[in-house]
Amino acid sequence: METEKKKSNKVIPIILGLVLIIGGFFGVKEYLYFSKHEDTDDAQIDADISPVVARVSGYVDTIMFEENTHVTQGQVLVKLDDRDYAIKVEQALAASQGASASTGVNQAQITATAASATTAKANIEATRVRLWKATQDYNRFANLIKDGSITQQQFDQAKADRDVAQANYQAAQDQYKAALQQVGTTRSQLAVTNTSVNQRQADVDFAKLQMSYTTITAPASGIVSKKNVQKGQLVQAGQSLFSIVNDNSIFVTANFKETQLEKIREGQKVKIEVDAFPEANVEGEIYNFSPATGAKFSLLPPDNATGNFVKVVQRVPVKIKIKAFPELMKKLRPGMSVKTSVLTQE
Repeated sequence: METEKKKSNKVIPIILGLVLIIGGFFGVKEYLYFSKHEDTDDAQIDADISPVVARVSGYVDTIMFEENTHVTQGQVLVKLDDRDYAIKVEQALAASQGASASTGVNQAQITATAASATTAKANIEATRVRLWKATQDYNRFANLIKDGSITQQQFDQAKADRDVAQANYQAAQDQYKAALQQVGTTRSQLAVTNTSVNQRQADVDFAKLQMSYTTITAPASGIVSKKNVQKGQLVQAGQSLFSIVNDNSIFVTANFKETQLEKIREGQKVKIEVDAFPEANVEGEIYNFSPATGAKFSLLPPDNATGNFVKVVQRVPVKIKIKAFPELMKKLRPGMSVKTSVLTQE
């Protein structure tokens, strides 16, 4: 019995020693690891997702894609019934043609009024010559009547001719001024008509633009998903139709605690473990940091100035670029959970 007690007394210290050695080994290993790494499992795959919305209202005429398939930028995906918009284009074109015709009429009027002004100006010169001759005759007759060389009737006739010539001269000047004013008025009307032409052309361009919106194309190349449109459906302007996950836009958003950010820098290497593909060797690189914590971008951000304050460690989203084989990149989907480990020291 004493021998068995001695043996048991020796085994227990040996076991405890082994446990301490193993525990110390793993403790040192963990210490060395976490002194050079910052880990978080609060991370997921993200990507640039382009929402496609209708810019005009109308009934869906044709759908040219299948959900969860690849599309290329500029590819026609949906066509709306454009007959209403085609009529608006025709109406705008008709109004534009009418305004252009008015421009032609005004230009013809300018030419006519300019010719009238030229004629009125020439008439001034003719009446001025007649006035000069009538004035000369009147002056001569005024001298002759003093010595009785002519009769009073002849003098009165010369005086009347001078007055008529003077009146005609004044009338010719007034007609010329009126003709010039008419030319100016017609030119102003032409300017107004030209403005109307520009407005009508803008209406035509706008109508054509609205009509072009009835053809909905892919804003980017990628996988189309979240289809929310059916043939014959009435869609409204601004309504979301589907979304496109852009090609080559996959990245990781890791939400590190604010206490972990001290050693994390842009450009540091990151090891990424994707839950869906645990055997895949995925590497990444710190790209940039969010300008605010995730809570600040929430629908109802916390306000620590109200109520009882409870300190909560905040998390800051960090964008990580993924470096992986194209075959694996095609398998990654936004929303997948990942675990990230940042190498803070080489």
